[in-house]
Amino acid sequence: MAKWILLIVALLVLGHVPSGSTEFKRCWNGQGACRTYCTRQEKFIHLCPDASLCCLSYSLKASPHSRAGGV
Repeated sequence: MAKWILLIVALLVLGHVPSGSTEFKRCWNGQGACRTYCTRQEKFIHLCPDASLCCLSYSLKASPHSRAGGV
């Protein structure tokens, strides 16, 4: 019986998902992501409101008009 309780407790601890969103904040009209560091497939565009980097994929074109709609 003790083994079953230990197994259940272990599964509950390992299966815990932290509360809150694990996705990065979006920037550049939802095309970029606010991160501490950009990945190798991304380029730095501008700073996000929380002073992190707005990273945009190299496959997307950064046009000046995209930034005006939201940060």
